Amino acid sequence: MSLNSSNLDCSDETANTICIGDRLLESRYFLAPLAGYTHLPLRTALRELGGVGLATTDLVLVPQLIANSKKSKALIRTNDFDQPLSVQIFGGNTEELIQASQKLEAEGYGGIDINMGCPMGKINSSGGGARLMRDCENATRIVSCVVNAVSIPVTVKMRLGWDADHISAPMLAAQFEQLGVAAITIHGRTRQQGFHGDVDLVGIRQVVEAVNHIPIIGNGDVRTVNDALDMRRITGCDAVAIGRGAMLDPWIFRKLNEMSNGKSITEPTPAEQIAFLVRHFELMVAAHEEYACVLFRKFAAWYGSRLGIPEDLEDRLRTLESTTMFDTLIQEIARRHGERESSVPTALVKVPNGPNANW
Repeated sequence: MSLNSSNLDCSDETANTICIGDRLLESRYFLAPLAGYTHLPLRTALRELGGVGLATTDLVLVPQLIANSKKSKALIRTNDFDQPLSVQIFGGNTEELIQASQKLEAEGYGGIDINMGCPMGKINSSGGGARLMRDCENATRIVSCVVNAVSIPVTVKMRLGWDADHISAPMLAAQFEQLGVAAITIHGRTRQQGFHGDVDLVGIRQVVEAVNHIPIIGNGDVRTVNDALDMRRITGCDAVAIGRGAMLDPWIFRKLNEMSNGKSITEPTPAEQIAFLVRHFELMVAAHEEYACVLFRKFAAWYGSRLGIPEDLEDRLRTLESTTMFDTLIQEIARRHGERESSVPTALVKVPNGPNANW
């Protein structure tokens, strides 16, 4: 199975398509990594709705990837339909990053994304994630080594900087471009902010202005179609990576694709909403068997308001115990669809409590 799409002709790039390295992507709206959520079942379910230009895996620790750990194999599991796909890796050891990248290329993956944006302490303590932005010389050295070690496109995801006093993204972006990085995703917050405060669109624009030609992908707080359009309009970014917005509205990519092609946005029908819920669960079961019931619980708080699930049935989905229970709930959801009182999602992505310095 070849997962590399390098045979695509990037000379055909149009307003709606975009090239990252030698890969021609049919949409400028990407599925961003969302830890614990954006695994193969969800990626597949979203791709079936249409409009996903590129998806990136949940971040993978390079020593686990090299060791072929069960967890790493689950994170990078893919198939021919789940394309185009990049694998996001993190770590502070250059030789391990090189080895992991070469391993992914040998196994047919089409792109590698180096994580320099994760703010979590357990990631930063290993020298990876946003920690790399504190040592720009080391960051550029690592990126150069990985770029030169593989022939597939290497991209970088980073934040604006470590904190408000250390904004390094524009300078790093310019250096990474010179080193051969194919694209950069920029989350419009600093590491110190975590996931709090508003995304700094001006900061993203400064990164866009710092490079000559490589695509800059905006990221952060894109929860609606208008958010995505505003991100591109205000920052001038070439593409948008959407994480939580895809959980809040799985049809966001289809809608953006419709707009990009001059079509009217079509909202999903009640039957489509229920079919999506069923399809995602079926894909989870295929990947995880009965344990999928436990794993699926966390999706209920995202999907409830968007899929018209009454609050009491959403509560029962959050305690899902068996496929039989799911089948019963689906029948009740279909019968009572639209009875939900609140349009506000029950939960968003959880972030750690306490000061960011303790993460």
